[in-house]
Amino acid sequence: ARVRLYATPHIGPQRFYQLLQHFGSAQAALSAPAHLWSPLGVPVQCHKQAHSRDSHQQADNTIQWLENSQHHVLTHDAPEYPALLNEIQTAPPLLFVEGDVSVLETPQLAIVGSRNASPSNQKTAFGFAQSLARSGCTITSGLASGIDTSAHQGALKAQGKTIAVVGTGLNHTYPRSNRALREQIVLAGGALVSEFFLDCPPIAANFPKRNRIMSGLSLGVLVIEASLASGSLITARHAVEQNRDVFSVPGSIHYPGSKGCHQLLREGAILTESVQDILAAWQGWLAPQTD
Repeated sequence: ARVRLYATPHIGPQRFYQLLQHFGSAQAALSAPAHLWSPLGVPVQCHKQAHSRDSHQQADNTIQWLENSQHHVLTHDAPEYPALLNEIQTAPPLLFVEGDVSVLETPQLAIVGSRNASPSNQKTAFGFAQSLARSGCTITSGLASGIDTSAHQGALKAQGKTIAVVGTGLNHTYPRSNRALREQIVLAGGALVSEFFLDCPPIAANFPKRNRIMSGLSLGVLVIEASLASGSLITARHAVEQNRDVFSVPGSIHYPGSKGCHQLLREGAILTESVQDILAAWQGWLAPQTD
């Protein structure tokens, strides 16, 4: 019933929670006549769509997908739903997870940056992720090219855990070039996470939307390379709104990819030149490196 309700167009997190609170359960909301939805400000058309063939098909597809022991759907009130993420106002009512659910509750740092990052900044992302994973930090990123890919790879190199929050349904891999990386993340005890239904293809608007989940899962966000128009700045803004730390790596004043990071520093982000800057801010959460 929750899958059917969540699959209904124009019912986002706010309306979903509103319907559950008012009717007591998703099943009760679906069983209620359309005129009882109207006082909640939910369009009558939504009620019709909630009972459509597409809605039922999404539920059937999800139930079939769950037959794999590595596949999970977490409702917002399930014990396994990550507590930090549940604190944010727009926490997804459902999370589709492939891999180890328990990793979602580990201390995480989101590492984000440009898809077209310079080789030196990709190396920086790899190094930070590798060192922090050795200190017990789970590295969260978005499986995109550039900084995201390097961050996931650095964590895996350290035999640590990494989480990919993706902007597609879990039946898709984007970019396709990261299919092998995706498999490695799960095999290493990490997880893939999405709020989108399984067959949702890559849609441009969904990638900024998922950024609030990356920051919401994490204790903080590290931005390594970002232009002023970068989606990484969206993740940093979410982090500030969610009362998370924002770390920013400075760069050359002549390089456009540094301008977003410098803007974050002007706004109060923590200047980050080494892993020690993060470890110092998170004393008690992470173990200092011994090697």
